[in-house]
This record gives sequence, structure tokens and C-alpha cells, in this order.
Amino acid sequence: MQRLYDFLRRHPMWVDGFWALVLFGVSVVGGAAQEQARRADLPVAAVPITLLLCLVIALRRRMPEKMLLLAAGVGVAQLITDVAVLPGDFAMLVIVYTVAAEGARWASRFALAGGLAAAPLAQLRWPAEHTGTAGNLALMVLQTVPFALAWVLGDSIRTRRAYFAQLEERAARLEKEREAQAKVAVAAERARIARELHDVVAHNVSVMVVQADGAAYVLDTAPDQAKKALETISSTGRQALAEMRRLLGVLRTGEHQEAGEYVPQPDVRQIEDLVEQCRGSGLPVDFKIEGTPRPLPSGVELTAYRIVQEALTNTRKHGGPGAGASVRLVYFDDGLGLLVEDDGKGAPHELYEEGGYDGRGHGLIGMRERVGMVGGTLDAGPRPGGGFRISALLPLKPAH
Repeated sequence: MQRLYDFLRRHPMWVDGFWALVLFGVSVVGGAAQEQARRADLPVAAVPITLLLCLVIALRRRMPEKMLLLAAGVGVAQLITDVAVLPGDFAMLVIVYTVAAEGARWASRFALAGGLAAAPLAQLRWPAEHTGTAGNLALMVLQTVPFALAWVLGDSIRTRRAYFAQLEERAARLEKEREAQAKVAVAAERARIARELHDVVAHNVSVMVVQADGAAYVLDTAPDQAKKALETISSTGRQALAEMRRLLGVLRTGEHQEAGEYVPQPDVRQIEDLVEQCRGSGLPVDFKIEGTPRPLPSGVELTAYRIVQEALTNTRKHGGPGAGASVRLVYFDDGLGLLVEDDGKGAPHELYEEGGYDGRGHGLIGMRERVGMVGGTLDAGPRPGGGFRISALLPLKPAH
């Protein structure tokens, strides 16, 4: 049954053709019976008029406007040839409904006007016998009502279809917007992970390289110091792997990871551990906190940690031998201030101007992006007396 229904939906002309044949048979039989009751011959023009009205039914959905004009012409021909109302005139009701539902706007208005005029013209052309003026007027009104109802029903169907089409269009647009937002979110998340990986790898690998060089240098003369350096390399490598596992874990789909596999996200409290790690790798760091520490938004916590981490990494990379650094955290009423300075030779000019050169300088680019994401400001550049200076101000809101 469902297949038959789908077939009929795909071939509406077959359905309309079937009803056209039915209407033709009813028109011929009914017209003959009507004329026999009147004891008169069926007008010759009745047959072609009936055929044309059946054609209107058969082609109403393929050519609604043309079939409306054909129905109007047939109606005029009926008036001229004195072919009284036939069962085939039911096609006029059908075409009025069809045009109101699917036709052009001008055709819909024409169908309404023609439908309202059809009944009065027919009543004037063929008035009811033995009926007074009042009776003819009443019949005229009653015959007009079906045409008005057919047009109203068709226009309601048109409005309903337009409403559903608008809903479908809106749903499709919203779906496209959601897809676009999802792509933007994915790109932003990948950029965030790239910055995180850069910070993790750059900091920890630089510590490991310094410790490895130191261990190789004192391996024969001071085995204890070499052993301590190797232990630092081991712990730093484990920490790097743990952080990388946490970051890469968000890229995995369809896997249920235990919470214990990932280390917590770094925060301001771990900056002191970071400073101790740098001191252990041979970089003198002076660390000081001013103001009253308090809970911060997680984004600000991570941003502060990564800025200090990247700044100390840059000091080890570019500061040269014997360089020292200082880290200041200042809690203001409405912000957290960060100041990281070193007394080394400083980074090359190209690495902090307009994003670096030759693919380098991504650490400072990542700093600026992080600070911008939390609505803060960043200033990075050489110190007047030598060395490098990075200062940032991160806006604060009380954590609830």
C-alpha cells in the first residue's frame, strides 16, 4: 500500500487523469438523464465543453494558470451556446482551489473574481422556474459559497506550504550556522592545543637539554651532580609526557579515559614549582608575590602560568650564560599583574616584532593570543639596561 501511495505521489497526473475520466462519465450520464427529464435533446456543444472541463482536471497541476483561462473560456462558451450547468462544471471549483494553492498571484485573484461571478451569471442565464426574485437571489448566494470556500481552502494551503518552507529554510540556515560555529570552535581548540603543546615542549625540552649538557660536562669529574641532572631530566620528561597526554586526550573520540590519566591544568599556585624547576636547571630566578592571593578564573590561571613558563624558557634560550631572571605576581583589586625580567643579552629584535621571522617567535605570538583571549594586555621588549622584559595585566573577576 505504501508503494502505491508513493507511486501516486510521484505521478499526480495519473490521479488527475483518472478523476477526469470519472468526471467525464458522470457528466455524460448525468447530462443525458437531465435532458431526458426535461424531454429535450442534449446540446451538441455539451460534449466538447465536457471534454474541455475534464482536460482542466487532468492538467490542473501541470499548467494551473492555462487551465484556469481554459475553464473561464469554457464558462463563457456555455453562456453563449446555452449549455446549462453540467456535472462537469465541478472542474471550475477544482481549478479555483488549485490556482489558489499553487498558481501565480494574478491567477489566484482572477480565480476568486471568476468564481464569485460564475454563480450570479449562471443564475441570470438559467433562472429557476416557478421561483421568485428572492428565491433566485438565495440560490445565487448558495451557489457562490462553494467557489468562495474552494478559494479560501486553496489559499490556506498556499500559506501553510509557505510557512513550512520558511521553517525548513530557517532550519537549514541554522544547521549551516551550527556547522560553521563547530568548525570555528574546532579551529580555536586546535590553536589552543598547539599553543599548549608549544609551551609544554619548549619549556620542558629546554630544561632537559640544559640538564643533559650539564650532566655530560661533569659526568667524569662530579658523578653526583651528573646523577642529579639525570634525575631532573627524568622528572621533567615525565611531567612533559603527562601534560601532553592530557592535551592530546581531548583529541580522542569514542574513548573513555579515566580521570587519573591526566594531570590537572596548571594554575598560579604551580608557578612557584615552575620557578623551583628553573632554579634546579641552573637558572637563578627571584620570585615574589605582592598583594593578597585569591582564587582566579581558570582561564586567567592558565594564562598566567603559561606566560611565566614561556618567559623563563626564552631566558634560557636567548639570555646567554650567567643570565638571571625575576618573576613578580601582583594582585590588584581588578587585575593580576605579571612581570618577568632577565639580565641576559635578550632575544633578537625580529623575534618580538610582528610575530617573528622565518617561522620563529611563536612563543610571543602565543602569549599575545592568550592574553587577548582573557581581555588583558601584554608588553614585551628589551630592557633599557639590557636583557628582556615581559609584562602583562590580566583582568580579574571573583571566582564563585
